[in-house]
Formats: sequence, C-alpha cells, structure tokens
Amino acid sequence: MPTEIERKFLVNHDGYKKEKIIDKINIEQGYLTLEKEKEKVIRIRITDDKAFLTLKGLATSITRHEFEYQIPLDEAREMLALFCHKPIIKKVRYKNKYQDNVWEIDEFTAENAVLTIAEIELESEGQEFNLPEFIDQEVTDDERYYNFNLVKNPYKSWSNKNF
Repeated sequence: MPTEIERKFLVNHDGYKKEKIIDKINIEQGYLTLEKEKEKVIRIRITDDKAFLTLKGLATSITRHEFEYQIPLDEAREMLALFCHKPIIKKVRYKNKYQDNVWEIDEFTAENAVLTIAEIELESEGQEFNLPEFIDQEVTDDERYYNFNLVKNPYKSWSNKNF
C-alpha cells in the first residue's frame, strides 16, 4: 500500500533559490472534503500541465497512506471550479537537492502569500538527515500549516504569525 513519510519546516530566508534547483512548478490545489486532515483528504492538484486526484488517509506520526492518480487536465480545472472548497491553494514549488535528499519548498501565493514551507519525504520515520541553512522550525505536528487547513484558515488571516 502506498505511504507518505514527510516532515515539514518553516523557511527563514530564500537561500533555497541559490541551492541546486531540480525543478520549479506552479501548483493549484483544492479539496473536495473538509474532513479533519489527519483522517481523510481528497484533493485535486494541477501542476503546470498535469493534473492529479489524491487520496490521503489517517496519519500515524509522520506516516500515512497516499494514493495518487493522474486525471485529465480539463476535468481537473472543472473540479477545482465546481467542487473544491475555496480558496484554492496556489503556490510555487521548488525542488532542491541538498546532500542526499530532495527538499520541496512551497512559496504560497494569493490568500497564503509570504508563507514558505519546506518538506522532506523520507524512506522511514527514523531516517536521519541534515537541515539546510534556510530551514527554521519544524511544523510537522502543527496542523495550522497543513494545506488543507490553509483553505479553512488562510495565512493572511492569522493575527500573530510568529507563534
């Protein structure tokens, strides 16, 4: 069964743009359900010229089941417009190679502008890795930073962003 093991961190400066950029993509994503994030997520995502339907299951620690299927781009655009809760998450994702790991750095735009989060996907929960200098504090367990919750409570509406 496919799983995702992931940790999230806030980014403290744009030094990641000076690292080894593997890829840069524009992402729009919306959520079909408003279930609690750790229980179930059904998402539509458009990445430049491709679209995906993703189902994520119950999270245990930093691991959860994830199923992702490519779907027709035109249909994904319709689903975002007709069925997904608003606002739609918009971000630019940089994929960077740091030592032996790939980091995904998301620069959020629109309602979540100025928020930047870095994620690393791991092979196991206990996998060790070094942090790049642009990493600030870990927010893996802080549900406010989950994309799903940024739909319900966009970053621009947070009264105190330095918790």
